[in-house]
Amino acid sequence: MEIKVTLPDGSIREFEQGTTPYQVALSISEGLARNVLAAKVNGKVVDANTPLTEDVTLSLLTWNDAEGKSTFWHSSAHLMAEALEALYPGVKFWVGPPVENGFYYDVDTNGKPISSDDFKKIEDKMLELARQKNEYVRIPISKADALKYFEEKGDEYKLDLLEGLEDGQITLYRQGNFTDLCRGPHIPNTGFIKAAKIMNAAAAYFKGDQNNKMLTRVYGVTFPKAKELEEYLHLLEEAKRRDHRKLGAELEIFTFSEKVGKGLPLWLPKGAMLRERLENFLKRAQLRSGYLPVVTPHIGSKQLYVTSGHWDKYGEDSFQPIKTPEEGEEFMLKPMNCPHHCEIFKSKPRSYRDLPLRLAEFGTVYRYEQSGELHGLTRVRGFTQDDAHIFCANDQVEDEFKKVIDLVLYVFKSLGFDDYSAQVSLRSLENRSKYIGSDEDWDKAEKAIVNAAAEKGLKTVVEYGEAAFYGPKLDFMVKDALGRKWQLGTIQVDYNLPKRFDLEYVGSDNQKHRPVMIHRAPFGSMERFIAILLENTAGNFPFWLSPEQIAVLPISEKYEDFANEVFLILQENDIRGYIDHRAEKISRKIRDAEVAKVPLMLIVGEKEQEEGRVSVRKKGEGDLGSFSVQEFIEFAKNEINKNIPTFGNN
Repeated sequence: MEIKVTLPDGSIREFEQGTTPYQVALSISEGLARNVLAAKVNGKVVDANTPLTEDVTLSLLTWNDAEGKSTFWHSSAHLMAEALEALYPGVKFWVGPPVENGFYYDVDTNGKPISSDDFKKIEDKMLELARQKNEYVRIPISKADALKYFEEKGDEYKLDLLEGLEDGQITLYRQGNFTDLCRGPHIPNTGFIKAAKIMNAAAAYFKGDQNNKMLTRVYGVTFPKAKELEEYLHLLEEAKRRDHRKLGAELEIFTFSEKVGKGLPLWLPKGAMLRERLENFLKRAQLRSGYLPVVTPHIGSKQLYVTSGHWDKYGEDSFQPIKTPEEGEEFMLKPMNCPHHCEIFKSKPRSYRDLPLRLAEFGTVYRYEQSGELHGLTRVRGFTQDDAHIFCANDQVEDEFKKVIDLVLYVFKSLGFDDYSAQVSLRSLENRSKYIGSDEDWDKAEKAIVNAAAEKGLKTVVEYGEAAFYGPKLDFMVKDALGRKWQLGTIQVDYNLPKRFDLEYVGSDNQKHRPVMIHRAPFGSMERFIAILLENTAGNFPFWLSPEQIAVLPISEKYEDFANEVFLILQENDIRGYIDHRAEKISRKIRDAEVAKVPLMLIVGEKEQEEGRVSVRKKGEGDLGSFSVQEFIEFAKNEINKNIPTFGNN
């Protein structure tokens, strides 16, 4: 019997029933087959040797796919466990999942510590075992037999895991001399693993409960080529140098205070100027695109978020309601801006002539993140979204969506993010219970996003299950200077909030109609965006964005008055910076300005004062020559214009 296999390019091939994904790959090319780590069958990742028994959609996963990497690292966790079992007889294992960059395993070494001194021997043992090219063998097993197996091993951790598993759905995986309770999938054999590095060993409580036994969490990372490990370790060092928390302190952008509260950033003067420049940049583009500014309070009644559905979905993750002296009155710190904007739409009767109505706000919101999840500016409890909500008619959705795509791409181009892709985030194919709204509205919204992205020629990937609870979205994934992917910019189509808030407008037929709502935030949040921007640029902002664009450096105090005159003229032309009044040598002033990442330095001495000119140095490039003050102003304006492309009316 033959089955039909639909490949990612839409082509359909026929194979004998029982053919494996590996054999499908082999029929395409031997080179592809050599690199297949696993496969995605009807959206589910499986072993590459899984027999195909019916018509399926099939994606062959390699190291270049996120799910391929995840499978590779999950298999590597098993390999590390085999190495630990050989080196530490009697060791027991809890869980060993893949993570964003590598994997870990929680282990009980029976009191034998694992320190950095042991890392090399673990790595060597892993590679010794990898060279044996042992297959990862899937073994279906009954619950009774699995319990018996781990009881004989005396492994209380695996027995605990088995308690929550149903009979008939339990599998073991074996490679070499190591057998583990695991649902898989795994790579074909250990030979794919060519390089290994143990990154860290830290304490971790069993099940994350401090009342339980302390285990050791061993972190590792592996690669299919030794060169890739070298490159990864180099990138780690570069990432440390670019860490936004380090740069934020050195450049005096932001700080935190325990007294103010965890996860609540304090923006220092330079950081405030940076934010202001980013906000003004987007506000100008929004103004040209027909957006209207609004401002909403930092709190709202709890009932507002009950109506929107946010309370049911996110109530536990929000700050708890604020009670007032009035009986039954409760407010919440604003977790979302959209309910407020719905009420603005509803504040007066609307006509089809008002649509599309584009409301924009840099609105600060608050969400209670767990202390352990807070991380610099990328995970905070209070953040400002460059939020906007477009209320439009059904036949305007695609056009408005495309205009928002144009705005997002304009932001990326202006800020140097050239390597990006778009993720179409749709509902889960299996579990629809977590979404609100009708299937009809969801189908319309999903179709609008897919069509708009296709018309704009975006490189897209579809991810099921990643939609917001109220609607599908288009998320922009940007690759930074270190090759890391970040989610920046999101656009969402929403038929549900207009229903929940009973929003209406009068159409040209003089009948009442329901608007559609588009949510959009090109930056996402100012905090997270600035963190990514800091790391992507290593703090070397383009001239137009730099908090301190120039440093005026008088050679001695005799030229202070002239330095002040120059600086005043520059300020009047919206060129920001400072005068270095210190009694230091000019070489020290230049060096310190370079360290502070000031783009341009204006040196003034006797000659400059006599001629009414300035000597200009550019960070990292050196002398640019002598300029009159007016010539420098023109030069500075050109520096700005060459970095910011024009954005016309939409």
